[in-house]
Amino acid sequence: GCVTCLDYDEHYILTFPNGYGRQVNALSILTVPWIELGGECSINCSKTGYNASIVFHTKPFYGGKKHRITAEIFSPNDKKPFCSIEGEWNGVMYAKYTTGENAVFIDTKKMPTIKKKVRKLEDQDDFESRCLWKDVTYNLKIRDIDAATAAKH
Repeated sequence: GCVTCLDYDEHYILTFPNGYGRQVNALSILTVPWIELGGECSINCSKTGYNASIVFHTKPFYGGKKHRITAEIFSPNDKKPFCSIEGEWNGVMYAKYTTGENAVFIDTKKMPTIKKKVRKLEDQDDFESRCLWKDVTYNLKIRDIDAATAAKH
């Protein structure tokens, strides 16, 4: 993916983690399933040279926590990170800097929710996401899995 910060004229190229549908175990039909992210990702800015390496940790079968993340942020041309981050990607993440400073990096629970700005469906091109997937989305909303599957093809 590519994220552009217009105020700084910076473009960040990023990779995404894998997504997994999880449940505690196959015998436990009363548990609530959840989406788990897992794998390694990167974020790179060609203009500044800053980059980050991120690991989304999957929950171990026994014990452990869900939604864990660790990351390292690197200055241009440096092999050692100037900042390490750990925590939960959907909660609080903490930063440890090489200066010895420790701080809350971000608390996602305290972030404001911002409504997406999306062009109307009729103004989108055929291969823009919402236009392309509209039949799948509609059929999932009305719980017609067969029609949603057919629409994906």
